[in-house]
Amino acid sequence: MTFNFDNVYIEECATVCGPYEKKGPLKKYFDKTYDDLYFGEDSFEKAEIKLVKDSLVMLLKKSGYKKEEIDLVIGGDLLNQITASCYGCNGIGNGFIGIYGACSSSVLGLIIASTMINSGYINNSICVVSSHNMSSEKQFRYPTEYGAPRPNSSTFTSTGSGSCLLSNNKSNIKVECATLGGIVDYEQNDPNDMGRVMAPSVIDTLKRHLDDTKRDIHYYDLVLTGDLGKYGVEIVKDYMNTNYGIVMDNYNDCGVLLYDLEKQKDVHAGASGPACSALVAYSYIYQLMINKKIKRVLLMATGALFSPTLLFQKENINSICHAISLEVV
Repeated sequence: MTFNFDNVYIEECATVCGPYEKKGPLKKYFDKTYDDLYFGEDSFEKAEIKLVKDSLVMLLKKSGYKKEEIDLVIGGDLLNQITASCYGCNGIGNGFIGIYGACSSSVLGLIIASTMINSGYINNSICVVSSHNMSSEKQFRYPTEYGAPRPNSSTFTSTGSGSCLLSNNKSNIKVECATLGGIVDYEQNDPNDMGRVMAPSVIDTLKRHLDDTKRDIHYYDLVLTGDLGKYGVEIVKDYMNTNYGIVMDNYNDCGVLLYDLEKQKDVHAGASGPACSALVAYSYIYQLMINKKIKRVLLMATGALFSPTLLFQKENINSICHAISLEVV
């Protein structure tokens, strides 16, 4: 399902991240960074809540809005009952929607907010997501204290929070259209190979987006997926070229961009987590668009929709991908 927006714009963005992201190639684009994974808190879960609060405070400061002037806050993360979002967003805005799209939550939030702004129900909305390497790994795989070996295909959950303010006030970047993804099951069940799990959902959503909009892939200066990592990227490029004749030479992945894969060997195939797409899109890509170095971006956030409980019961890992088109005006 693809639909257009007439009066939705990005007013401002803010990003906060941890030490691994700080050591990556995009360091200078982040608003705030930390040197350790606790951020002055006594648990990793509380540290993630602090990331959300930091991101929101930074966004309000940069945009000039007061917290009571925000119509709606939409938040998502990976913790049980989207804990970081619920605690971190408390006291900001006149309404709150908690979402769970796994690592696709950033674009899912943008689509929901854009729909409500475009319909005239609200004037503005903050979309915020977060993830923390230690809290997420503990929940979905193993506590990192176990020191469990990780294969080269595994991705590294990013630590950070990104927030974006959308409104009907005209700015330099317009939210132009969006394609909602559907749940895809390609019978994958390896939690240490998320690129292979999520690549089919990118292919499905991208093909539907291009068909719905009747656009060529090169309509966009950049097609950017969420967190496939270096192996998932190759699957998408090879499949699109082999089956549809689409050469994706304008394609990149946030999971590949966030870290230096040559120097930061412990991240293996690249970054993952809801914060992955947000940290890259709301900092580096946002600045490229503000400076008009690129003018049309298709941002496609991917998510693995699985429960460790069902995985232990031999169920497959479903995936999803949502896409949103951003244009410089």
